Amino acid sequence: MVLKTLESMGPLHGYGIARRIEQTSGNQLTVQYGTIYPALLRLEQEGYISSEWGVSENNRRARFYKLTRTGRRQLQKESHRWGKAAAILGRFISPSEESI
Repeated sequence: MVLKTLESMGPLHGYGIARRIEQTSGNQLTVQYGTIYPALLRLEQEGYISSEWGVSENNRRARFYKLTRTGRRQLQKESHRWGKAAAILGRFISPSEESI
């Protein structure tokens, strides 16, 4: 979700990423600070995102994250994998007459 958010929105700070994930989910997901920042750190250590300090909309110093080339490749892999998993689950939830 973080990689996809950065792909679609461009560079964002952690709070902005969390709020955008919540907004995209229709407020069905709540992103806790104790979850988002460790995830951002891990993604940065893996080379999927990079960060730099900047100033937020409300004039506060904030770390802004952006997707790297490696992150774009990883997003493609993960999107394919999740699509495949969703299709498999869909077969169990709504089996067609052909598969019965």
